[in-house]
Parts: sequence; structure tokens; C-alpha cells
Amino acid sequence: MERHHPAPADGDTIAAVATATGRGGIGVVRVSGPASTRIATELLGSIPRPRHASLRSFRDAAGQAIDEGIALFFPGPDSFTGEDVLELQGHGSPVVLDLLLARLLELGARHARPGEFSERAFLNGRMDLAQAEAVADLIASGSAGAARAALRSMQGEFSRQVRTLVTQLVALRVQVEAEIDFPDEDIDLPVAHQLQHDGQKIRAAIAALLAPARQGCLLQEGVTVVLAGLPNSGKSSLLNALAGHDRAIVSRIPGTTRDLLREQIEIDGLPVLLIDTAGLRESDDEIEREGVRRARAAMDEADHVLLLADDSAAADPAALTALLPPAVPRTLVRSKIDLSGRAPGAAAEGAGITEVAVSALTGAGIDALRRHLARCAGVEGGGPVFSARRRHLDALGRADRLIDAAVLQLARHQIELAAEELRLAQQALDEITGAFTTEDLLAEIFSGFCIGK
Repeated sequence: MERHHPAPADGDTIAAVATATGRGGIGVVRVSGPASTRIATELLGSIPRPRHASLRSFRDAAGQAIDEGIALFFPGPDSFTGEDVLELQGHGSPVVLDLLLARLLELGARHARPGEFSERAFLNGRMDLAQAEAVADLIASGSAGAARAALRSMQGEFSRQVRTLVTQLVALRVQVEAEIDFPDEDIDLPVAHQLQHDGQKIRAAIAALLAPARQGCLLQEGVTVVLAGLPNSGKSSLLNALAGHDRAIVSRIPGTTRDLLREQIEIDGLPVLLIDTAGLRESDDEIEREGVRRARAAMDEADHVLLLADDSAAADPAALTALLPPAVPRTLVRSKIDLSGRAPGAAAEGAGITEVAVSALTGAGIDALRRHLARCAGVEGGGPVFSARRRHLDALGRADRLIDAAVLQLARHQIELAAEELRLAQQALDEITGAFTTEDLLAEIFSGFCIGK
């Protein structure tokens, strides 16, 4: 069942500074709500012509100018929020902007909560929830790839694909529930097979959407990359090379690294958390055993694992790969090529694992490794990527599992149970766009936005 949300209460007009804190050439203040026209008249002398820039003086209660700048008026419902919106572009002095905001509050507006302009746009049907979140993601994007992904989602490309999934799921629900409503005969085998086939097609479509959504999530939130391997394989040296300074202690003595060592870097604007770990080996040392346990736990939670193999020691890649969790994406890094003589760079291995040859000592191959990590996160190359959040991935994953359970119930001729699983799957997908959501979820989402957006 869809949960509809009421529009903001009549008479409630909000205002906020929309530009970043600090001095700048231009400062923008926004007003949204039914009192915007009255506020414009008292502040500017008259309402500006809709959607035309107008040079005006912004005046206080005594008629004295606070500032002079551009005024824009957007009548609702054809505005960002769906309400009457007044935008004032003045000089970017914090003192001037504070005076202007104080005047707006004096005229009856109240200070907007973080994200309240975007929240009103959602509540008034100007955008769905995924699009509203993409507005914040676009503002916070740290790379060109992240910005492009956020723009696609803001323009509704991600939401359109989710709604297509919902349409397909509704069609399947109609067929399944028809079998419940007309139970003169048990569901026959051909119908059961067709319903299961339709369910698997939806699951395939979800999987196709999950791939670019995961990439978009990594672009926005960054990636956690764990450096793993046998002792003395060059993990700490590689951490230092990627970080650009001596962050980790490097020693020829095996087992130097006992605990997790974290370093935050950026690759083409992509936030990357590097985690150096203890060498993977059996040990009688209690502290080293705990270090290995923590290394394995870090790999289980990583977005990507760099598995280092000392190329000068002719390490066996197959044996090393067996040390890793099966589901975590990984790259084989052949280290110490300054000793082995191998050429630096990336190459695809027969088993489907990309390998990159590097020397942390000379820096050879380090740029190739950086480019490889960027590609893995969607910063370089690949198809269209959507800006997505962890909650979107969770909703898609839940929908997939529920449809899988429904297909199993159909195979068992448990039609009522299948119908309930499909209903819950649709509800999970509707959470992404906000067709079904809760007030608590809305409060959590919009509280993370900028004030004035």
C-alpha cells in the first residue's frame, strides 16, 4: 500500500542562505511558501516579473537598503519546490546575508531546516525521493564521474528504471492474485511455469540495475580497499606509495604489521580508504594471530582487495587467491618487480582476475594501479552509472530475495504465500522513489542535506 505524504501547511514560508558559509562574490538567499509574494512586495517594492532577472534594492523596515542585487520570482507550482519561490542574489558578505535573512524572518518567514526545500519539492510532487537525494549527491560529488552519475539520477533515469521494475512486478502480482481470486481449479503446470519465468525475468532486470547502482554508490561514498597477502609481500610499501608519504613502517622482518593501518587518499576525486593488514600466515604469536583475524574481517567488509604477491619470490597466485573471501572483488598485485624484472602495468589473467605489476620502491606501475582502481569504482570507462545510496541497494536486494522466495512458493503451488512475497517486494522497490515510505525515513534522508537546499 502506498503511503502518501501531506504537503506543507498553508501559511508556512521558509527562508535560508543557499550559498556556502564564508565570503564570496555572490550570496544567494531563497524563500519558499505562500508568503513569498507579500515578502517580495515589502522587501523589493513590487513582485518581480516571473522568471526574469530584476535588479533591485533589498530594503529593511525603515526603507534603507541592505544590499542591491538580482531578484528572481518563480510562481508555484512551476518552481523547484512547487510553491511560490523568491530568490535573492546579493553580495557574498556573511554580514549582509545575515541582515537579509533577518529581514525575511521579520517579514514572516521561518528559518528552513536542512534539506527542507528539496523535501517540499518531493512532498509537492516536483521530484521523487531518489531524485531529491541525487540533488544532495550532485552538490557533494567529488569527481566528474560522481557528478555525471548524480545528474542522471536527478533527471530521473534511475527512478524510471525502478518504476519499470514496479510495473513488471505489478503485472506479475495481478496474475498471481487472479489465481487466488478464482480458485475453481488448482493452478496448472504451464501457468505456474510462466509465472516463475516472469519472476526470474524481473530478478534479471534487478541484477542489471544493481550493477550500475553499486558503481554509483561507490562514486559517492568512496571505496574501502584492503591490502592483503603473505608477510613481507610489500603491503606497507604499497600503502606508502599510494599515499605519497611514509605512513606505514616498512621492514624486511616478516610480521611487522600487527594491527589494521588506515589511510584516506583520493584517486581522481574518488575517496579511497586504504587498509594495510597483517600478513596472512599461521603463527604461535597471540598478537599476530589477532592481527590475522582482523585482516580477514577487514577483507570480508572491503569493497576491493589488493592481493599482493612478491614477484621476486615467484609466489603462487592460485594459492594466494584461496586466502580471500570468495565474494569480494580482488586484484592480484605483483609487487617488487624492480627485483624480478617484470614490466610494470595491468594485464588480464586467465582466471578472470586482473593483475597489476608494480614496484613501490621505484613507483613503476603505481599509476596503472590507480587507474585500475578508478575503473573498478566507475570513475573511468564503463556504461552509464546512477547515483545511488546504500538504502537503494538494500531495497533492490530485498526485492530480489523476496521475488526469489515467491518463485519458490509458486513452484510449491503456495499461491497465497507467493502473493505476499511479491507484495513486500513491490513495497521495497517503492521505498526507493518514495511511493511507499515512512516519516522517520524522510526525516533521516533530508537531515543530511545542506540548509538552503
